[in-house]
Amino acid sequence: MKKRLVLALGGNALQKNGEVTAEAQKKVANIVGSVVANLADKYEIVVAHGNGPQVGNILIHEEQGSTDKAPAMPLETAVAMSQGQIGYWLTQAIHNAFAKKNMHRKVATIISQVVVDVNDPAFDNPTKPIGQFYNEKQAKALAKVNHWTVKEDAGRGWRRVVASPKPIDIVEKRTIRELIKDGVIVIAAGGGGIPVYRTKVLKRLKGIDAVIDKDFAAERLAEEVKANIFVSVTAVPNAYINFGQPNAQAIHKITTKELKKYTDAGYFKAGSMLPKIEATIKFANKPGNIGIITDIDHLAEALTGKAGTIITK
Repeated sequence: MKKRLVLALGGNALQKNGEVTAEAQKKVANIVGSVVANLADKYEIVVAHGNGPQVGNILIHEEQGSTDKAPAMPLETAVAMSQGQIGYWLTQAIHNAFAKKNMHRKVATIISQVVVDVNDPAFDNPTKPIGQFYNEKQAKALAKVNHWTVKEDAGRGWRRVVASPKPIDIVEKRTIRELIKDGVIVIAAGGGGIPVYRTKVLKRLKGIDAVIDKDFAAERLAEEVKANIFVSVTAVPNAYINFGQPNAQAIHKITTKELKKYTDAGYFKAGSMLPKIEATIKFANKPGNIGIITDIDHLAEALTGKAGTIITK
């Protein structure tokens, strides 16, 4: 039987050299498509992806074009829009990669809702910046009108900030499992998923403005589909100790216990490598599971244990 593989692509992974046009991002998606097509004989593949740059651009368009007759879409809807956008690029790229091999494989993007807890402490302290920059006066005026929380962002200006709660369930998980059984390459939980919560009465789903971390949502997806391997695909070939410093040291093969010591010692930054580390530790803590951190260029080698950061229990 094929091993089941979840690839978690960073949102920035589709933006080479910061290029934000659709055509530039499609070109990078084509690289992902080729990698997936080359791995499909050995693995059942599920792709998750980030959406930070893309949903930010959608929000800028929505906010700048907002009128009384055509008001801006809320954040949770913008996340859904980004899932369709990126899912389209990836689905087409994977399809075309198989076409080059004179092959056909079923590929589908599932617009995914991810359940969060409205009592998650993250809602009491929103920290995730989204959208465009404003000066302080503009930001506070918009916050008053739109009921936003705004904060100064690293000396670059003021931005809206939202909560980043932990994922607790994926609404479409059964559909995703059925598609995998049917041989479909599935793209799901894009951008961390559309954040929703279940009402106390009737348990109905409702959207909520938040940003779910892509790595945590992808790891949850990996658990739900009973994957054997979880890969956080990032911009560097390995996780590093002392990253960016003269004494930087690449991490190759490591146990979850050893890696947790580095995490507790503060070697990884919250807005960068830390969520990838925490997600892969969580996944690899189950016996037999393998967590990997690497870039797209070293992915194939990492799956054979010859590159990347390989994490096991």
